[in-house]
Amino acid sequence: MEELQTEIEVLKQKNKELEEKLKKYTNGDNHKRYYEKNKEKIKEHGSNNLKKLKEENPEKLKEYRRTYYLKRKEKMKQQLESDNSINL
Repeated sequence: MEELQTEIEVLKQKNKELEEKLKKYTNGDNHKRYYEKNKEKIKEHGSNNLKKLKEENPEKLKEYRRTYYLKRKEKMKQQLESDNSINL
């Protein structure tokens, strides 16, 4: 029984250590700094991908634009509803 308790404690401690290491990669400011420093490079890469998609698969591009439009429309509808409920 004591062996199981000690094993549980050791595993809990390992779990905490791994969570701390994971935080460094997932919640760090490095991501934000990278995108701030390389903003132009990222925009250029995105526009190149869009041009490539436009040439290779225009139907997929239409699909992407349609889903964006529908999501934006839904978001605006929700915003209007929340504004109306606040005003009442």
